[in-house]
Amino acid sequence: MKKIIIWLLVLISLIALLLRFSDQAAEIFLGIKQTSGISVLSEPSDATVFLNEKQVGSTPYEDKSLEVGDYTVRLEKGNASWQGRVKLTFGTVTVVNRDLASDPASSAGEILTLNKGKGLTIISSPSEAQVEIDGKSYDNTPVIVDIATGEHTILVSHANYLKRSIPADLPNNFNLTVSVDLALSEADLTTTPTSVITQTPEVLVKNTPTGFLRVRDKPNLNGKEIAQVKPGEILILLEEQGAWDRVRLSDGTEGFVSSSYVEKKNP
Repeated sequence: MKKIIIWLLVLISLIALLLRFSDQAAEIFLGIKQTSGISVLSEPSDATVFLNEKQVGSTPYEDKSLEVGDYTVRLEKGNASWQGRVKLTFGTVTVVNRDLASDPASSAGEILTLNKGKGLTIISSPSEAQVEIDGKSYDNTPVIVDIATGEHTILVSHANYLKRSIPADLPNNFNLTVSVDLALSEADLTTTPTSVITQTPEVLVKNTPTGFLRVRDKPNLNGKEIAQVKPGEILILLEEQGAWDRVRLSDGTEGFVSSSYVEKKNP
């Protein structure tokens, strides 16, 4: 009888582990790869879509059979183009929506990414943008909002930039990260600050004494640590501020890293 009880306990433990790590177990034991999806929209439409430098179609484009991981997305339409990095997570569809323009300062768009959790995370370029959700004002970006699931309308605005309204659907048990790029208003296109990078260069994280590089919310050592990146990771460079660089991670998070531990990639 004791042996039966022991075997039952072992079986229950194995089932619990398989349920806890079902995604990984399916891939390891059954050879089933974890898949995710991407939906790419653009204005104007019919822009050529590249994933990891491979041409895959034109906008509107959708693929729900991609392997989980980081991807470089590039859009081209005439003399207008855009490039960014996205992180595809298991069982979700990441949405990329861009307004293309030949002048990067006139380009705008957003990336919507789902991860396990709850609420909305809104980040923007430029940062410190005003946020309204369903007509209610919240803190400036970057901001995390605990909000009910369902459909919402997000309005992001900043002085001298064009407002952007984003419809979003927040499912149960997920956090939706909305990474927004705002376009300069026409009146300010001729006065774009020279310190702001007008293209989308990338930087490579170099080796560090700790084996990782801290990403902070402010360009100084007193800034709060909001993420960590590892040597060899590629980040989008948004702005240079002396000894600090403002960067965007593959999941859309924006923050500051020490420029001593990153190097620019050749275009």
